[in-house]
Amino acid sequence: MASTFDKYKDDIERLANLGGKLSLAMQLEADPNAQIVHPYSEEELKSLPDVRSNYQGWYSEALALVSQIIPERKDDFQSYYAPKGMRKDILYSNYTMSDYLRGTTVRRGGDLVVGPSAATAAMYQQFNIISGLANRFSSTLYDIKTLLHADLIDDELHAAKELNRNGFQRGAGAMAGVVLEGHLAAVCERHKVPARKKDPAISDLNDALKAASVADVAQWRFIQHLGDLRNKCDHKKASDPTKEEVAELIEGVLKITKTLL
Repeated sequence: MASTFDKYKDDIERLANLGGKLSLAMQLEADPNAQIVHPYSEEELKSLPDVRSNYQGWYSEALALVSQIIPERKDDFQSYYAPKGMRKDILYSNYTMSDYLRGTTVRRGGDLVVGPSAATAAMYQQFNIISGLANRFSSTLYDIKTLLHADLIDDELHAAKELNRNGFQRGAGAMAGVVLEGHLAAVCERHKVPARKKDPAISDLNDALKAASVADVAQWRFIQHLGDLRNKCDHKKASDPTKEEVAELIEGVLKITKTLL
């Protein structure tokens, strides 16, 4: 988990650094004599990236990070790349990075209304959003742990599917049950729902979430059913779990991890 956390942190720092250079390159392109406060050396200024060659790759990666860490800002971030809807006129206030990349220039009566230099504001705002991710990332570590927890769930359920496909139904079902129990425990922690037992089982966690109105009746019943399937895999009974039952358990656990948060 720590290595994945470090990867997200490194990606934010790398994209914020490149975004700052792209923003500065655009500002200097618009006004080479502009007096801009920046942290770069003379050598770094000489090797600022070409915006038209580097922006699209930066935007794709940056958008993915924004979508994962601050999804509530995704629309804002995208709006600086392309307008949200139809524009009657292209103005300084709605000029976007896609306009810049196309070299869009608007003139009326021979006078310049708006041109590529107007996109410096859009790039700067995107850079600010990415820069802000560093603080958000540190201040909401719990949210990031939840994100990494989701990644881990996907990996474990994929492994369970492989076990089931290769005939190891009990092992696959037991693994899916562990994922379900861990997820319910994480939901209890997130909602500050206390468990009555020191080592609660799926049924204990499920009952606690229902009592706290975190899980509704339909979810509670569904989790009960998944718990029964898990028990069939964990305990020797008259009949062994079938491949279809274990597949149902795995898919059910996946559904709960996506809908009960």
